Amino acid sequence: MKVVGFAGYSGSGKTTLVERLIPALRLRGLRVSVVKHAHHAFDIDHPGKDTYRHREAGAFEVVVASERRLALIREFEQPARLSVHHLVAELWEGVDWVLVEGFKESNLLKVEVWRASAGKPARYMDDDFIVAIATDEPANLPEATLRPVLDLNDPDAVAQWLTDNGERFDYRPEIYA
Repeated sequence: MKVVGFAGYSGSGKTTLVERLIPALRLRGLRVSVVKHAHHAFDIDHPGKDTYRHREAGAFEVVVASERRLALIREFEQPARLSVHHLVAELWEGVDWVLVEGFKESNLLKVEVWRASAGKPARYMDDDFIVAIATDEPANLPEATLRPVLDLNDPDAVAQWLTDNGERFDYRPEIYA
């Protein structure tokens, strides 16, 4: 499996890029999974649903499955800081690419998503794990770079760059152990 991160500040376009990359990679015959970092409390369950009731009753994990879908809900008694590597390990082995959104401090190879108009600093100058920059304003990058600069608004070109450089993103869990 190949794993690449997409890092950038809120409002930079990470979610939109990842959302548009999924079909671009699927058209190439690839199976894609996503790991998403959430900063705040979130829920995929709703009051009154069976799974919610099981969690409220104290279940540590609830797995709900149908012929088309599986969801695992794990409830931590104490706050847990899982690394991106813990989450990648939870994924099914049959995936070709894992797109990781967020986890900007991780030691994964990442594409920085940056927009000058967002008013946030770029990170590529200080993060050796950033291997490319996806932007809609290459002329406004704060510093020249030898890293590839990708068009944020051309997901097919980003997907092509990823697949052309796929060996670079081969995931080796033993490196992160």
